[in-house]
Amino acid sequence: MMGKMKAAAAAALSVALLASVGACGTTDEADKTSQGGNTETSSHPAAFDVSGIQKDPAIAAMVPESVAKDGKLTVGMETTYAPGEFMDEDGKTPIGYDVDLSKAIAKVMGLEGEMVSASFDTIIPAIGSKYDAGISSFTITRERMESVDFVSTFKAGMAFAVKKGNPSKIDPNDICGAKVGVQTGTIEEQQATDTISADCKAKGKKPVDVQSYKQQTDAATAVVNGKIDVFYADSQVTGYAIKQTGGQLEKLGKDTDIVLQGAALKKDSGMAEATQAAMQKLIDDGTYAKILKNWGVQSGAVEKAETNPAVSD
Repeated sequence: MMGKMKAAAAAALSVALLASVGACGTTDEADKTSQGGNTETSSHPAAFDVSGIQKDPAIAAMVPESVAKDGKLTVGMETTYAPGEFMDEDGKTPIGYDVDLSKAIAKVMGLEGEMVSASFDTIIPAIGSKYDAGISSFTITRERMESVDFVSTFKAGMAFAVKKGNPSKIDPNDICGAKVGVQTGTIEEQQATDTISADCKAKGKKPVDVQSYKQQTDAATAVVNGKIDVFYADSQVTGYAIKQTGGQLEKLGKDTDIVLQGAALKKDSGMAEATQAAMQKLIDDGTYAKILKNWGVQSGAVEKAETNPAVSD
């Protein structure tokens, strides 16, 4: 849980998810008008429209001159993790809820957000030199807070989804014996194979029948088609899959193993204070909730933006 929620071998949720399940008769919610007022005909929601967000003079005054002087908030992110941050079909335009949130924060600061795609492990070391911020599904840890400041932006965990109506009558507190789809190489595959199945066996029940798929899209589609009972993935990935299948999936139970994610800022530079104020303004005026809802990940909303929050690790 030190970086993005997945194990290193896992790939991002494909932007082709809608196309994958489209063959089995899904409806495309992404074709409708988004919360931001855009329309979209591709396989993902439209980017949230941040053009109406106004500069807050008091917050803008908090931004260090070293950041504000070029009029940009340069954000480093690894664009391989839908729906947080990934590339559009053109292969060069970053999209996702972290992208929209970064742009919204920049607007409140009176700046323009500039997203820069980078390798995940190179972002934090370059904050304050190459990047003004790192917003890329970073789990907030005490180790990372030794080198950067953090402002909480999201809470992520693991979540189950089943076919709409839960036709297999899966109990969220007891999935023993169920056919569970996961992506190969993910934390969820390990959890389902080892922890959950081991617990089932210890209780004298059938272990989970783990079905591993190369892509998250394949696992989600298998649930829609009735081939397996449960989809198991990161909470934001599960929420995105539910949205992209037009509601043919539904969440089962509550998120588990929740951790805080946040924006990484140059330590003791004043950027954490400015970012916290901008985040809190977006939370208070409802913009933050709209951005998350646009991507189907509203269950990950934080109620308060905190600077260097207490974490358990």
